[in-house]
Order: sequence, then C-alpha cells, then structure tokens
Amino acid sequence: MDPATAARPGRGGDGARPLHVVGLGGTVRPGSSSEQALRTAMRRAEELGATTRAFTGAELAQLPMYAPDSGSGGPVAEELVAELRRADGVIVASPGYHGSLSGMVKNALDYTEDMREDRLPYLADRSVGLIVTAYGWQASVTTLTALRAIVHALRGWVTPYGAAINSAQCSFADGMCSDHRVLEQLHVVADEVVRFAELVSARRDPALPGLPGGRR
Repeated sequence: MDPATAARPGRGGDGARPLHVVGLGGTVRPGSSSEQALRTAMRRAEELGATTRAFTGAELAQLPMYAPDSGSGGPVAEELVAELRRADGVIVASPGYHGSLSGMVKNALDYTEDMREDRLPYLADRSVGLIVTAYGWQASVTTLTALRAIVHALRGWVTPYGAAINSAQCSFADGMCSDHRVLEQLHVVADEVVRFAELVSARRDPALPGLPGGRR
C-alpha cells in the first residue's frame, strides 16, 4: 500500500476518521493578511468537523528551493508532503505579488512533485480552495487565475468560489476580519472544500486503480 492510500482511509462506518484539511500560505511577515485569511478559513473548517494543519510563512520560508530527486528538503518539507498525503482538502492562500502568487507559496506547491508516484498523485482527489490578498483588485484577480491554473496542473479539484481580498479595504487586527463580507467569503471557501471532500471521501474505493500517470 502506498503512503497516500495508507494515510487516507475512506470514511463512513464506525471509527471513521474526520476529514483532514491542510492549509499553506502567508508571507515571511508574521500575521500578514494572507496568513490571517488562511487561519480564518482553517478555523471554519474545524468548526465543520475537520482536523487541520496550517503551514504559514514561518515554516514555508524554511523550505529550500525545490530540486527534483535531490533527496529530503528537510523536516518541514517532509512534514508538508506527509500532511498533503493525508489531506482530503487543501486551502492555499497567497499574496498577489506583481500580478501573481509569491515565490514562497509556489515553491511549497512544487514539493507535491514528491507525490508524483503515489496512487493519488499530486493533489488528485483533493478539493482545493483558493484565497488571494493584494493591495488592490487587479493583482488579486490575476493571482487567483494563476493559482487555479497551477492546481489544475496538479490534478486538484479547485472549488468554485475563490476569495479575492483587497487588503486596502480589509484588515485582520488581532486575527479578526474587519469586513463581514470578506469573512463570509472565507467561510464559503472552507465550506466548499469540506463539502466536496466529504462527497469524494464517502465514495472512495481503495481498490480502484490509480489515475493515469500515477502509481500503477
């Protein structure tokens, strides 16, 4: 049994584990708007019964630049990949830097290459919610589009609603969102990730073969 299958048993029946949602995002600045937005969405996922693990800037900044076949990227990289293998859903939050996602968030996503030989390679069969924060609308929208393309390439199921947050109009003082409409957006992201993960997990059959290009 490959690591992904062992880590992600199907749900249903007595003793079934709760859904697991992994978040990654933020910046090197502690308490950044993208980090706070991610934590808000993760709290919502917990309210819906999921277990969660968030990787924010403090940890993502420790990841070396991804190099295929270079061996372990260190303890943070190993834990990130292990958590993604366990994940039923993923939430990604990036700042909009010059029209696209940050290099730090992209580098973290590149570590899914270590999952390429799994029965469920990359982000296959995982619902993925997206959050972007930027000082203005243009970068928010273009970054959201870029993230959608990346997740599609990683075979993840992007949830319909993506949260684009203009940090010029919304703040997260003490971790609290100042705009109730933005809070609702973040809740929708988490709701869709958990709802889709429930549907997929309830129907998952461990005996099914891997996806094309995945573990045979």
